[in-house]
Amino acid sequence: MQPSIWQILIVAALVLILFGRGRISEMMGDVGKGIKSFKKGITDEEESASAATPTARIDNKPADTVDAATTTDKTAS
Repeated sequence: MQPSIWQILIVAALVLILFGRGRISEMMGDVGKGIKSFKKGITDEEESASAATPTARIDNKPADTVDAATTTDKTAS
């Protein structure tokens, strides 16, 4: 069962009466800000994830790895 055009107009009029024109525009602005914030958060996470991956390699090892056994043996002697 599809609503008729009159039912849609009555519901729209009730929404305007209850919330008012200003309140609806404020809510839509808040929704827009939330979407922008969400998109910014997603791009920030992607940038930080790509920046965290090391690109330089020495002796086929990632640049940020440290051989713990070698460092403890040198300091223990």
